[in-house]
Amino acid sequence: MSPVDIFRLLSLAAIWGASFLFMRIIAPVIGTIPTAFFRVSIAAAGLLVILGLMRISWDFKGKLKTVMLLGVINSGIPATLYSVAAQVLPAGYSAIFNATTPLMGVLIGGLFFHEKLTAAKLGGVFLGLFGVGVLTRAGPVAFDMELLMGAAACLLATTCYGFAGFLARRWLDHAGGLDSRLSALGSMLGATLFLLPLFGYSVISQPPASWGGWNVWLSLLGLGLMCTALAYIIYF
Repeated sequence: MSPVDIFRLLSLAAIWGASFLFMRIIAPVIGTIPTAFFRVSIAAAGLLVILGLMRISWDFKGKLKTVMLLGVINSGIPATLYSVAAQVLPAGYSAIFNATTPLMGVLIGGLFFHEKLTAAKLGGVFLGLFGVGVLTRAGPVAFDMELLMGAAACLLATTCYGFAGFLARRWLDHAGGLDSRLSALGSMLGATLFLLPLFGYSVISQPPASWGGWNVWLSLLGLGLMCTALAYIIYF
């Protein structure tokens, strides 16, 4: 791994780590579905502007539907699940559970994608999960059903990420691959279209008591533009 790759990886970790702080500010105020919807739709709008300014050719090489479906798996569903978790978990807890993503990747690779499960990999998975358990039990939040529900939402989200990593390589890397900016845009468009009807239904049936103040909307801009649009360009 080159120094540039290491820098990108650390940058992505820091940016996604910050996303949990933003969600903890936003989700308790405007709710789960609005948080997830605004996150991906703001990211999509930001990417449209970026691609327009950079004059990127919109050549999806016939992969637009594929990358939009991938967006549902790696953005739409996880964004919703993490917004659920942000209602009940401190940001640090969500970040800890998010660290199980590579552990899920090992298990999913072995179970579904014919990756070899070595003793070292399995040992790493169990040690990682044990560490998550220790940190969770030692924290300031009571170990109760609310914590377990938040943890389950996070673990389902990391399962989606685990599948998405393998599917992105399988679906997007063949036939010359796809520009990372186009991959990010298509992914956010897919997630936005997936969440749009859910957002409309939630607003009609149970609108938020408040849409928040400037701190909520600045947090949404940070979540959408930095922690999602920029992050997914680096990710892809």
